[in-house]
Amino acid sequence: MAEKVPATVISGFLGAGKTTLIRNLIEGAEGKRFAFLINEFGDLGMDRETLLGCGVEGCEEEDVIELANGCICCTVADDFLPAMQTILDRDAKPDHIIIETSGLALPKPLVKAFNWPEIKAQVTVDGVITVVDGKAVSEGRFADDEDAVEAQRQADDALDHDNPLEEVFTDQLHCADLIVLNKTDLLDVEQKTALSDSLSARVRDGVSVVPALHAQVDRRILLGLDAAAEDDLQARPSHHDGHDDHDHDDFDTVAISLGPIADIDAFEAALAQVIADQDLLRVKGFLDRPDLPRREVVQAVGPRIQRYFDRDWRGDEARRSDLVFIGLHGFDIAAVKSALTPWLAN
Repeated sequence: MAEKVPATVISGFLGAGKTTLIRNLIEGAEGKRFAFLINEFGDLGMDRETLLGCGVEGCEEEDVIELANGCICCTVADDFLPAMQTILDRDAKPDHIIIETSGLALPKPLVKAFNWPEIKAQVTVDGVITVVDGKAVSEGRFADDEDAVEAQRQADDALDHDNPLEEVFTDQLHCADLIVLNKTDLLDVEQKTALSDSLSARVRDGVSVVPALHAQVDRRILLGLDAAAEDDLQARPSHHDGHDDHDHDDFDTVAISLGPIADIDAFEAALAQVIADQDLLRVKGFLDRPDLPRREVVQAVGPRIQRYFDRDWRGDEARRSDLVFIGLHGFDIAAVKSALTPWLAN
């Protein structure tokens, strides 16, 4: 029987560094043939464009398949299976398949999908890697104090439910075969040690926590875990075990098209203010900076905003600015658009 193609599922919360981890894998491929399946949550697929804009040899258009505006573990038959079949039907099969989940995705249902006969005969889950934003978690954004939550629950019936962010984060930890503790350059020694110890106490026995700056981890550490995770589902507990389906109703997303951004300082100030006002979780997209030949990437995780130029605008594409905003269900989408009125596309 032909040897199965290994697949690695890269999980992690919004902005943790999953796409950067993949870019680093591409740069260190050393001749290894990768295929990529990128799952976006939102109307615009940004991560695929980010990968294709990296300019690294070995990252070709046909190697990156994007599934946008939906969770692949919720639409296995319609989206995930056909995408995987497209990869496996190539004359030259990849050496390894890399699957980046949406930042809001629960990894276990996706791993379970590898037991579908069409996939199980050809692919095995080499491992689930969860990327953790060390700075965000150290600030308690996704690790609420259980005693404080319980006290609030007793005082307010409206809080009689689990924090959805904590559920997602915990499920991603429990399903992992390896934790990448990213952005450790933003932590001091004591914070880094405390967070590493805390994560180690929350994961399954034998799961390592690997520190990283800018998601740089040796490929030999990330790949070749031989976990066969699809055969090990019972050891990966989830808040949603026993549920036949799940959704992302705890979160809202909106894509907004903007015009050219001439005054970048004013724009970034307005963006930072609306992020704070609406407590947005994630912003990502591309900006058209007039009179500059390169496309600018903008990403935000909570209040932290990052910008960089990734590639030249192609002659056959329209220059435009597009952003995706993700927040907890009920954030004021109209207020976001209003705050960006000076830059809205005509």
